[in-house]
Amino acid sequence: MITKFNIFLLVFVIAIVSSCRNNLPLSEKVSSYRLIDQDSTQVTFPDFAKGKILVVGYIFTNCPDVCPLTTNNMSIIQEKLKNGNISGVQFVSISFDPATDKPSVLKKFAEVRNLDLSNWKFLTGDKPTIKKLIKEVGVVAIPSDSTVLPGGSKQYYYVHTDRISLMDQSGTIRKNYPGSKIKINEILQDIKSLK
Repeated sequence: MITKFNIFLLVFVIAIVSSCRNNLPLSEKVSSYRLIDQDSTQVTFPDFAKGKILVVGYIFTNCPDVCPLTTNNMSIIQEKLKNGNISGVQFVSISFDPATDKPSVLKKFAEVRNLDLSNWKFLTGDKPTIKKLIKEVGVVAIPSDSTVLPGGSKQYYYVHTDRISLMDQSGTIRKNYPGSKIKINEILQDIKSLK
């Protein structure tokens, strides 16, 4: 005879066994956003990569420090996954500076760094959409001081969250890391735990 205690015990055991598979917390699925990639192709994020694990960085191309480091770390992660024959991972860099980071600017940013775009998209969109997206994922980007350089061009900055997010196959953020100082082996282990 099945009792309430037996049902409770069964649910408890299933929860324990399931949690042994990976120790990544589960949050809510990220909403869908219509964005544009580096080739000016419309993309619905994160839906376009459903069924794949996502490694997502938040950047602006004029960034002098954190964003290039975040991008480089994502490139290292991508290379290590390839070398380990681990597939099913999509890389995404989302610009929170859509006024400047048009698709052609994002494409140039990737080309200058010789990035492999076979499973990496650089995304932008209109300002209200980007603002809503970064708020939902907990990224802060506040315009900061600007400088006029000797040639007359303007150098500007954002004070922003240093972030790489790991999303599961359903588009749910499972863990956040400091993008410029990420421990590569940690995210590699976390990716493997989601496989």
